[in-house]
Amino acid sequence: MRIDILDDYFDTIRTLSCFSMLDGHDVTVWNDHAQDDDTLAERLKDTEVLVLIRERTKIRKSLLERLPNLKHISQRSVFPHIDIDACTANGVVVSSNQHSDTPSFATAELTWGLVLAGMRQIPQQMASLKRGEWQSGVGNSVRGHTLGVYGYGRIGRVVLEYGKLFGMKTVIWASEGSRERAREDGWDVAASREEFFETCDVLSLHLRLYDSTRGIVTAADLARMKPTSLLVNTSRSGLIETGALENGLLAGRPGRAAVDVYDDEPMRDTDHPLLNMDNVVCTPHIGYVTVEDFNAQFSDIFEQVQAFAAGAPIHVVNPAAQE
Repeated sequence: MRIDILDDYFDTIRTLSCFSMLDGHDVTVWNDHAQDDDTLAERLKDTEVLVLIRERTKIRKSLLERLPNLKHISQRSVFPHIDIDACTANGVVVSSNQHSDTPSFATAELTWGLVLAGMRQIPQQMASLKRGEWQSGVGNSVRGHTLGVYGYGRIGRVVLEYGKLFGMKTVIWASEGSRERAREDGWDVAASREEFFETCDVLSLHLRLYDSTRGIVTAADLARMKPTSLLVNTSRSGLIETGALENGLLAGRPGRAAVDVYDDEPMRDTDHPLLNMDNVVCTPHIGYVTVEDFNAQFSDIFEQVQAFAAGAPIHVVNPAAQE
């Protein structure tokens, strides 16, 4: 089968041990990012199976209708970037393993790295050394401070455990059902949303982005945060009301931020406000980008391709496409 893999920025996938699962197929790996329909339609005109890396490329009806040979899309995790109805209408089977029993430890680890980098001003201190200077300021310890996790999913629970190991007080805010599960698991839950934002020294977002969670963190929420607090976002930029974080940082609440996600990705705008604030640590959406995480992710994705090629697709999210 003709298989195309999009958005492999550093040509990493060929180096993974699981890449051998595609032996015998005609595989093309694209290392740049393209979103316009004309470019993608030309590239993928002969594609039978399309492999996606998370949500890097949107697959919409206007594109699907120009890909007559496409029969299968294989990816992992959620799929807000794929028009599932259009896939079904065009007979394209979508497979996506939700890996509900395996948290992304890589994302949790990066989250904790950003917590320490933000609280101890590690990038700023490095920049000071590179300028030929010495210490540029005084950071904060995490021990004894309050870590708040917004969301009680797989990654959020791991981050809570990290906070506990570092001697932090921990508190949860989430949907009513998630708050109840957190209580049952022995975690402290904030008495109210307002108290949550007011008391956290470090507040980390761990929610999936749906219509119901888009903009769930508002400017009013951020205005309640301490001027010494750190907001960390390794989930999705859209969870925060548009412009609220930038404006909040300028106003001094929160006092600092550490972010791995942006409204438009890949984000290469060197004039982006967050890149030009001394109180912000920025990374280029690398939460899940490790060799170990990629091997786990693409083993699942390529297993789905193998199953489709064998005529028995698995983890199908649109079974009507097979009718």
